[in-house]
Amino acid sequence: MSRLAKLVVITLSVLVLCYVGLGYVLGKTGEDKTYRSLTVFGEVLQHIQQDYVEEPNLPLVTAGALHGLLESLDPMSSYLSPREYTDYKQKLQSGARAEVGATLSKRFGYIVVVSVLPDSPAAKAGLRYGDLLEAIAGFTTREMSVGQAQILLAGQPGTAVKVAVVRRGHTEPQDVELIRAQLAPTHALADKVTPDVAYIRVPALDAGRANEIREKLLQFDRQGIRKLVLDLRDCGRGETSEAVAAARLFLTSGTIGALRGQTVARQEFVAEPGKAVWKHPMTVLISGSTSGAAEILAAGIGGNKRGEVVGTHTFGTASEQKLIELEDGAAVVLTIANYYTPGGKSIAEEGVVPTEVVRAAGEDQADSRDEETPPTPQAEHPAWRLPPPEDPVLRKAIELLKGDTRKAASRLVPVQPYRARASAAPA
Repeated sequence: MSRLAKLVVITLSVLVLCYVGLGYVLGKTGEDKTYRSLTVFGEVLQHIQQDYVEEPNLPLVTAGALHGLLESLDPMSSYLSPREYTDYKQKLQSGARAEVGATLSKRFGYIVVVSVLPDSPAAKAGLRYGDLLEAIAGFTTREMSVGQAQILLAGQPGTAVKVAVVRRGHTEPQDVELIRAQLAPTHALADKVTPDVAYIRVPALDAGRANEIREKLLQFDRQGIRKLVLDLRDCGRGETSEAVAAARLFLTSGTIGALRGQTVARQEFVAEPGKAVWKHPMTVLISGSTSGAAEILAAGIGGNKRGEVVGTHTFGTASEQKLIELEDGAAVVLTIANYYTPGGKSIAEEGVVPTEVVRAAGEDQADSRDEETPPTPQAEHPAWRLPPPEDPVLRKAIELLKGDTRKAASRLVPVQPYRARASAAPA
């Protein structure tokens, strides 16, 4: 094709694009923010292509932009490039699966540990709430989605994966080797912390957990115990249905919570009087390592003033995601709905606020999510057992149950919610 012919083709192409673009714009209203955003994106991309110091890799630039776009929404939304999505599907189809037992999210642009299951590879390696994973399997997590991190940490039983962990009080990462394993089913820990106070600690709200809690409550009731501490610290995974079923064991009336989204039919979860088996005093323990389904349970108890909620803000991840495949082989993991407290507050945005703020030993006095510094981990529980007697959160809960009016006269002082994700930087 001659130079003149090429010029004619290019000119005609530009005219056609302008004609189509003009028609598109004229057909839009001034409220169409989507089109305006696309225009800005296109303008930036054009400047990158024309003015950047060297010729850019546009597919790489575009993928980076899409990663940032999704992760600017919330920690659980993410973009998977065609290659990443192919790896994801291959992992799912690879047969035997094993994991490390860590619940993850994203803060400050990096993958962060929310909680670990007892006796899991993550627990045995000393990982705990607040640890930043700077790298997984040699890949930095600075531009990594939670889904990608989970893919890298999963694999065949007995295989190892190395992570670079930035622990509390350190600025340099430490290399930690995790041995993947098929995790054994977890069980609730139930015992007495004093002769008249029962204690149930929930590691995860897996299928069947509500029935397990029910049986333990009935057993305590038969023993004549009339006070309960429900410990939801380090409970970071589970099913919403189990959280709702567990809340109904304690509530005879009221709303447990709600699910709302732009394209999702509103759901409201309410108490069912016939399912309540524990009508005695209770307290609930929460912390930053409480997330997901456990937040729904804690909010249901506290929001109905059924019992005091003791500890610190929960992490804030109670939401629903949807995997959407794209035409080019990529995929989007998009948060489509959030869970709300009985008071109508988004758990994903504000977490669950305790009625009694008590920090565990080793926690900073300032809420790390309100600072421009990474979160700090809580004191470790070295084994799946009863917390030590000096645990200040448990001590306060028992104090409230025993009705110490001198120390618990103002138990329901409102607590200002923290600025959710104010410090989080998009990857």
